[in-house]
Amino acid sequence: MKTKSNDIEIVKVQVFSNYKVISMNTEGITHKEAMIFPNGEANCLNWVLGHLIYIRNAFLNTLGEESVWDNDKFSCYNRGEMPLEKKDELIDFEELKSYLKKSQDKLEAKLISIEKFNPETINDIAIFCLHEIYHSGQLGYLRRILGKPGAVK
Repeated sequence: MKTKSNDIEIVKVQVFSNYKVISMNTEGITHKEAMIFPNGEANCLNWVLGHLIYIRNAFLNTLGEESVWDNDKFSCYNRGEMPLEKKDELIDFEELKSYLKKSQDKLEAKLISIEKFNPETINDIAIFCLHEIYHSGQLGYLRRILGKPGAVK
């Protein structure tokens, strides 16, 4: 039996772990709570989660997979958008969580089946993993700001 290359194994651990942290940090958050902008300006939980999914779609595309949503329709979650100005476009938090699950299922299936990464994509894949780690930590702080107990112990 052929073993997977270390780079795929590292990315698998990161994608699986990030999903667990993201799920824990979004557990028990209502749509109303997810729409609260701390200090009246910081990104809300809804936008951060939607942004993670938006960038996960680019990750999926880099691996040769289809996005889980139409990026044009969900452009309010793109990098550089001003979520406070786009809050009427942000979708229901439970629906967002279902898109997260779809993206996870597709990423896991691809990472389990892939033999090797295209060498030209290694930098992008590393940045996608870093991006997820960065924003999953933000979700933890946003959760605490809402008065919820920390999810990652």
